[in-house]
Amino acid sequence: MGQFLKGKAHVFGDDINTDYIIAGKYTKTLDYGSLASHLFEDLDPGFSKKVSPGDFIVAGENFGCGSSREQAPIAIKYAGIGAVLARSFARIFFRNAINLGVPAFVCDTRGVEAGDELEIDLSSQRVTNLRSKAVVPIKPLAPVMVGIINEGGLVPYLKKHGDFKLPD
Repeated sequence: MGQFLKGKAHVFGDDINTDYIIAGKYTKTLDYGSLASHLFEDLDPGFSKKVSPGDFIVAGENFGCGSSREQAPIAIKYAGIGAVLARSFARIFFRNAINLGVPAFVCDTRGVEAGDELEIDLSSQRVTNLRSKAVVPIKPLAPVMVGIINEGGLVPYLKKHGDFKLPD
């Protein structure tokens, strides 16, 4: 993950559950590209045709609630989403996203409108809305989480840095 991420905002509200992210009827596949083609299909038909690599998903509270299915962050990753910004995340979704290498950041997303160009400065831990010039802080991630994202997920991170042992 470079120092700066820049993309267009695709805005969703509160309580976006994993069924809205990727409907359950599509989850019985290992063709992750096909998952990406159905991203947010029930909320925004044609979303997968509107999104460009590097764009951001911007949401309110409790993003990723519902089932613990990994297919939701997998579909986001394979759609080329640059980051997910939300005021809060469902805990299991957040953990799955980070473990899959999907940047997920907690910040105040109020005031972001669909189509706004956003820039995330990872070194200063802030998001700038290039339309409104508003700057909001990102809740800092633990260094190991940043490392996992930088390596593209937990598996590549462990392959590079080795396994860890839990205390007896």
